[in-house]
Amino acid sequence: MTRTTPMRRAMLAAAALCLAGGAGAQAWPERPITLVVPFPAGGTTDVLARALAEKLQAALGQAVIVESKPGAGATLGADVVAKARPDGYTLLVGAVHHTIATSVYKKLPYDLQRDFQPLTLIAMVPNVLVVSAASPAKSVADLVAQAKAAKPELSFGSNGNGTAQHLIGTQFQNQTGTTLLHIPYKGSGPLTTDLLGGQVTMSFDTITPVLPHIQAGKLRPLAVTTAKRSSALPQVPTLAESGLPGFDIGTWFGVLAPAATPKAITTRLSDEMQKIIRTPEFRKRMDEIGAEPIGNTPEQMARQIREETEKFARLVKQANVVID
Repeated sequence: MTRTTPMRRAMLAAAALCLAGGAGAQAWPERPITLVVPFPAGGTTDVLARALAEKLQAALGQAVIVESKPGAGATLGADVVAKARPDGYTLLVGAVHHTIATSVYKKLPYDLQRDFQPLTLIAMVPNVLVVSAASPAKSVADLVAQAKAAKPELSFGSNGNGTAQHLIGTQFQNQTGTTLLHIPYKGSGPLTTDLLGGQVTMSFDTITPVLPHIQAGKLRPLAVTTAKRSSALPQVPTLAESGLPGFDIGTWFGVLAPAATPKAITTRLSDEMQKIIRTPEFRKRMDEIGAEPIGNTPEQMARQIREETEKFARLVKQANVVID
C-alpha cells in the first residue's frame, strides 16, 4: 500500500472541498424561485417579470413564480424580500420607485442600498402623460389651460404615494403652475381602469400598460416624460418640447436579491438574466411593450441606484413630497 504523505493528504482534502463546493453550487436551485412584484398584476413590473420568468425557468431548470405583493408605494413587497432568507429563492423586481421612496418616506423598514444586492436592470420604460379619448385636451398646452380653469381641480392618478408617477405629477404641477388632485392607486391595473372610465383625468404612467389603449384609440397620449421621444410613440412630443424645459424622468425596472445571498448564486442569476435580456427574442418582446432592454452588470445597476437616489433626493426636496 502506498503511504500517503501529509502534503498529499492536504492536497486531496482541498480537492474534495472544491468538488463538494462545486456540487453544492450546481445543485442550486433545488426548488422554485419567486419573483416578488410590489404592484398588482397587469402593470409594467408584472409584465416584465413574467417575460423574464418564462425564460429564466428554462435556463435554471426550476419553476420561476411571479408573486404580487402590492402596497405602500411598492415598499411593502420590497420589505418582504429584504427580510427573506438570503438563499436565492426570493427576489425583488424593483423599480425607480424604490430609489424615490428612500427620500419620500420618513421611515422605511429596510435600507435599499444596504439590504439588497442588485443583479441586473431588465429595461427602461418611458412614462407618458395620457388622458381619456373623450378629453377636450389635444395637447399639453390645452391640458394646462383646462387645469387652471377647472373648479374643482383636475385629478391625476399614480401607482401610489412616493412612486415615479406621483413625483412626475408633482413636478408637472410645479413647472406649469397648476394644482391637481393626486389619487394614489396600488398599481397600473386599477389606475388604467379608472382612467378609461373617467374617474381620474390623467396619468403619467409607464407606456406598457397604456399602449394597447392608445393603439385602440381609447386613451390620448399628450407627451412622454423623458428627454427623448419613445420609439413606441415616435409621434408624441416630450414634455420638454411641450413647454416644460429640462423635464426628464423615466422608469427603470430590475432584479435585486437580499444582500447576504451567496456570491455564487447572485453571479449565476445575474449572468443568466443578462443572457436572456440580450437575446433577439426578448428584445422583440420589449419592443412590443414600449420598453428598452438593458441587461447590465450588478456593479452598473448599483451605481445607477446610488446616482438616482441622490438625484431624486433633490427632486423630492424641491417638490416637498414627504410621507410618514
